[in-house]
Amino acid sequence: MIRAERPYRAAIDPPFDGDCSARRRGPPSHPRHGTRYEPVRKSTMSSDHSAPTAPAPRRPVEIDGDEALRLLSKVSLGRLVFTRHALPTIRPVNHVVHNGDIVIRTHEGAALTSRARETNGRGVVVAYEADAIDPVTHLGWSVVVTGYARPVTDPGELAYYRSVLRPWLDGPMDHTYRIHPDLVTGVRLTAGPAGD
Repeated sequence: MIRAERPYRAAIDPPFDGDCSARRRGPPSHPRHGTRYEPVRKSTMSSDHSAPTAPAPRRPVEIDGDEALRLLSKVSLGRLVFTRHALPTIRPVNHVVHNGDIVIRTHEGAALTSRARETNGRGVVVAYEADAIDPVTHLGWSVVVTGYARPVTDPGELAYYRSVLRPWLDGPMDHTYRIHPDLVTGVRLTAGPAGD
């Protein structure tokens, strides 16, 4: 078996004798059926690696407070921002807007719950952001609400919020917080450059 393989190996890779001319005669033949090897040709197909076309410039338009809260009520997910150990903390949470306030539910071990205990009921200064921006057209809006997050303690209110606000995470969500807006800002991204 080993001897039968030797001629085949020699035909593919003859020993080098210092003469390079033999290696320049063209593609070799297959030792068994005489088919000539053809060199691999570089593809002439062209590929378009250009960057995707960017959308046209967008113009920011400020949104008044009433419109901002109306937009906020149309989405169910936002980002809660507060300080913890003197550093900014962000948590994605779902919410409802009720009587102009943003209401969220959380669990016993949540950072907001721990932070709220430190304030003895005075509330935690928070910012709440939500948006709806199309990733292709880059059109949409963003709203930021700043205010105090205070625990809801009324049994009737707690029962109501449990019925209309179901957190996305599993597990008991025994704590409910109401964020009363002290400052509401919003921006809408519309088509066209600034100054139109």
